[in-house]
Amino acid sequence: MRLVIAKCSVDYVGRLSAHLPLATRLLMVKADGSVSIHADDRAYKPLNWMSPPCRLEEAPGVWRVVNKAGEELRITLDEIFQDTSYDLGVDPGLRKDGVEAHLQELLAANPETLGEGYTLVRREYMTAIGPVDLLCRDANQGAVAVEVKRRGEIDGVEQLTRYLELMNRDPLLAPVSGVFAAQEIKPQARVLATDRGIRCVVVDYDKLRGIERNELTLF
Repeated sequence: MRLVIAKCSVDYVGRLSAHLPLATRLLMVKADGSVSIHADDRAYKPLNWMSPPCRLEEAPGVWRVVNKAGEELRITLDEIFQDTSYDLGVDPGLRKDGVEAHLQELLAANPETLGEGYTLVRREYMTAIGPVDLLCRDANQGAVAVEVKRRGEIDGVEQLTRYLELMNRDPLLAPVSGVFAAQEIKPQARVLATDRGIRCVVVDYDKLRGIERNELTLF
């Protein structure tokens, strides 16, 4: 991984155009070829980025990052304060707890739990920023990214949002909708998901496992 702290301006030229004025920022170049630009005011989401496959062309005072569609992330460097590279090795990835991993497995075997007519494309669909738990097709054959949590909170919605932003740049997948599935979904997470067009599904873990509850219920 290469980390560059520089005073720079950034222009994105493609289907969408965006401009970041001159400021000091962190430029991150990962081993997979992705390039992202970060400010010091958020935990994880970059200001702009280019996902692989893409190529980085460096010239004095300017970086050009171009993807296979011809879109360009142009970084104009005014001053470089630090330029460092590190070999992070192979990352083992996120280890889910037993219940969450089993819930993902059960939903993969029973995708119709997420919606009528749903079918599984694959588990752990890899993106440049990590694996999506499930990639499904809905009844209309539209792509659906599914994030599975034991307890659904805001950070899970943010995680799925990042996946959707990236996947919807892929013309072979887009448009991709999102489903946030959990045993319990916090009210704040539900509000945020709804605002971002993500559908929430509360999953009965015991029912998926075929376990009938013995306690008496009124309804």
